[in-house]
Amino acid sequence: MARGMDRVLEALYDSDRRGNLGPSSPNINRWLGDIRTYFPTSVVQLMQKDALERLGMERMLLEPELLESVTPDVHLVGALLTLGKMLPDKTRETARMVVRKVVEQIEIRMRFPLEQAIRGSLNRAERNFHPRPHEINWPHTVRTNLRYFQPELNTIIPNRLIGFGHKRRQLKHVILLIDQSGSMASSVVYAGVAASVMASIRSLRTHIVAFDTSVADLSEHLDDPVDLLFGIQLGGGTDIAKALKYAAGLVRNPKETTLLLISDLFEGGKEQDMLAQVDHLKAAGVNFISLLALNDEGAPAFDRNIAEKLAIRGIPAFACTPDLFPGLISAALNEEAVGDWLGKNNISPKN
Repeated sequence: MARGMDRVLEALYDSDRRGNLGPSSPNINRWLGDIRTYFPTSVVQLMQKDALERLGMERMLLEPELLESVTPDVHLVGALLTLGKMLPDKTRETARMVVRKVVEQIEIRMRFPLEQAIRGSLNRAERNFHPRPHEINWPHTVRTNLRYFQPELNTIIPNRLIGFGHKRRQLKHVILLIDQSGSMASSVVYAGVAASVMASIRSLRTHIVAFDTSVADLSEHLDDPVDLLFGIQLGGGTDIAKALKYAAGLVRNPKETTLLLISDLFEGGKEQDMLAQVDHLKAAGVNFISLLALNDEGAPAFDRNIAEKLAIRGIPAFACTPDLFPGLISAALNEEAVGDWLGKNNISPKN
């Protein structure tokens, strides 16, 4: 067994023998099977990622027989999205099956905590703790104050009055603005699934917009995260200013809107145009959040100059894991300062 482990590791990591995997499908297929035999899933996923990067094995994603042999993970989905329209028709359906498996895994991880966090924050925002006499919800008030029952008076003296919630005039609105550059691949996958979950909550209005040097509003695909992800074309340039201008056009009630810019902040257009759009959104009252990454690995390389200029404007730039994302959204909907939320979760802004 040790000899077999050494052989598959040598095929991938020995620079003098990089040809070991060979160009033929049988060699690659055998290697994919061997690593699953010798290593746990987490290591298999890492080795597949290294094989894609070190050996240029993107070709294995173009053949359905090989693609079926790969262990699905978020990095593999990122590679498939990068290939995009290069995928031949015979592989496209297999690729969709692989992406759907990973999407379902992420959705299991994120859906319940995200729904709980959002519904909890919206309900808290709608409670009325200072009701007028005709607004008091007596059954709820009595249940909440049972501990304050006074036996000698045979009555409850309430510590807190609870009223019927006021109807919202407008829904809370969340806009996810996602950078399509190649380095953001895993963030794109997590953001797409998170947006689909949020869109299923009727008391929340959700938009998702992907951008490079052009802008694609993918909100019509929110009911199917797989369609949404295949609508994203990873790679290409970056025009954050154009994307922010488009997002500004979606805003109806700025004070009820949270905009999450998910980007490494490497602006390909004019920096002053981008910052002018940021200033416009902030001045209007939009809750502006800058995420350098939404994944488990942390922030990749990012533009520290722009991160510093955002920090001066009261917009800390930071990376967020999928597990912490529900808490971030809850804090944003409750209008909690992002800096306070970062402190509670021991997250340091990047600047």
